Amino acid sequence: MDASALDALIIDIDPVVRTGIAISLMLIMFGIALGLKPSDFKFIRERPVLFAGGALAQIVLLPFVTLLLIFALQPMASIALGMIIVACCPGGASSNMFSHFARANIAFSVALTATSSLAAALLTPASILFWSGLYEPTANLLQSIEFDPVAFLGQTFVLLAVPLTAGMMIAWRAPGIAARWTSRIARMGAACLATTVVYGTWKFIGTLFAAIPVFGPIVIIHNALAFGTGWLAGRVLGADGPSRRTMTIEVGIQNSGLALVILLSQLNGLGGAAAIAAAWGIWHLVGGTAMVWLFRNIDKRAAAVS
Repeated sequence: MDASALDALIIDIDPVVRTGIAISLMLIMFGIALGLKPSDFKFIRERPVLFAGGALAQIVLLPFVTLLLIFALQPMASIALGMIIVACCPGGASSNMFSHFARANIAFSVALTATSSLAAALLTPASILFWSGLYEPTANLLQSIEFDPVAFLGQTFVLLAVPLTAGMMIAWRAPGIAARWTSRIARMGAACLATTVVYGTWKFIGTLFAAIPVFGPIVIIHNALAFGTGWLAGRVLGADGPSRRTMTIEVGIQNSGLALVILLSQLNGLGGAAAIAAAWGIWHLVGGTAMVWLFRNIDKRAAAVS
């Protein structure tokens, strides 16, 4: 199967699935906000320069490096769009877990994940519009589907900002309730998302599976480049070892579930883009595990030498 077929594939979801996806997104963002605590942000006050550098690496540098990769590989438009959307999404929640196992700077990891998640309501849709407009095939693709950027900004902002605000208010006013419901809401959102995505894309599974040789290598290269970008940014900033590990993982682990939801609910479920987002969701867990293995082996060798 060639990539042009992915460009032409529209995952046509019915109103029930579209509603389910919107609800799942709001539940996920609500759960994230419920789990936020003032202590999550204390790293910003303690090491503001390093935090700013880490945030810029995630929010600006990764999309920029992604655009360079797109120009180098010249993928089909829908695949490029998927790469851009993934790169513009906030860090994935599993990055904190990987940072823990990799013996990275946990406070730094939590601060970056929390901040990028809060900023997603405004920055993610704006970043998608900006970076996708810099690659002509992607810009043309969005025009061909009669994409309305104003509606996209407004709808995505509401879907993200409302649950984030509500969750933060509850976490602030009723921390006990927030603590009891955080994991439950997160599981509900994940289950709702998995159910609606499978239901909405089931009839296209064969086509997407057959196209794995087209988009699979791109996902692997893109994810490896993301990890490398985080590590290099840490080196440039002069970060200590644990903080450099955090930046490696935070930039390499993206909220690809959010990317998939945005694609299915706001961008007509373009086949190549949806395939990239879905594959990222699986592969970055493999990549994160590899990073943990690498860092732990470095520690073992250092201990053996000493």
